[in-house]
Amino acid sequence: MQKPPRLTPDAALFLDFDGTLVALAETPEAIEVPPALVALLTDLHGLLGGALAVVSGRQIDVLDRFLAPLRLPSAGEHGVQRRAADGHMQEQRPPDLAFVLDACNDLAGAHQGLLVERKHSAIALHYRMAPDLVDVCRDALVRLLDGQPQLELLHGKFVFEVKPAGVNKGVAIDAFMREMPFAGRVPVFAGDDTTDETGFAVVQPRGGIAIKVGSGPTQALHRLDSTLAVYEWLLEARDLLANGPSPEAQA
Repeated sequence: MQKPPRLTPDAALFLDFDGTLVALAETPEAIEVPPALVALLTDLHGLLGGALAVVSGRQIDVLDRFLAPLRLPSAGEHGVQRRAADGHMQEQRPPDLAFVLDACNDLAGAHQGLLVERKHSAIALHYRMAPDLVDVCRDALVRLLDGQPQLELLHGKFVFEVKPAGVNKGVAIDAFMREMPFAGRVPVFAGDDTTDETGFAVVQPRGGIAIKVGSGPTQALHRLDSTLAVYEWLLEARDLLANGPSPEAQA
């Protein structure tokens, strides 16, 4: 597996957030956004003609808070929410998740180290602080969702998420690629988690570039080792797009 090539001016850039742009932390609120990241994303957004979007499991309002004052085209909750480049917001009607929330709260009350996150249209059960409880969480949620075809269970890094069935990051990227300014460009998607594989599956058949961040099996053909490596790759991309390749790179 190789390092991704240079970003070209005709790219449509899609970026996961946690584990890709920012390092993972013990809790969702404990992440730290590098001070220069917002300025870098702002520059790239302009240099790519607006064809840069964040595609995340986070809610869009949470992404906006961490990236303020920047408000990028975004897909939130794995595509349940999507804000187009013109600012138009689409969001699926949230399913009834009260029974899921109650069950997750009961589980967290019975086992120390579990954290329940209520989103607009999903419930996330984080076990980063209690990784030995992975099977307990999985088994309880699989039983809970038996006979609930309108919901599906998503397993990410130290988190299980119950969300509406049929939406994922691949569907969100495909929707962006049908709209301006993304349409007709070469899609590039970087993500670190199993939840990003649906995005890779959409990008690569279009002749685009899929970038796995960190270790682990993947269908992506390119890899970057860490969030720092992502930042450095984006920084290089910004400089090349702004100034053109150096004479040494052209030789």
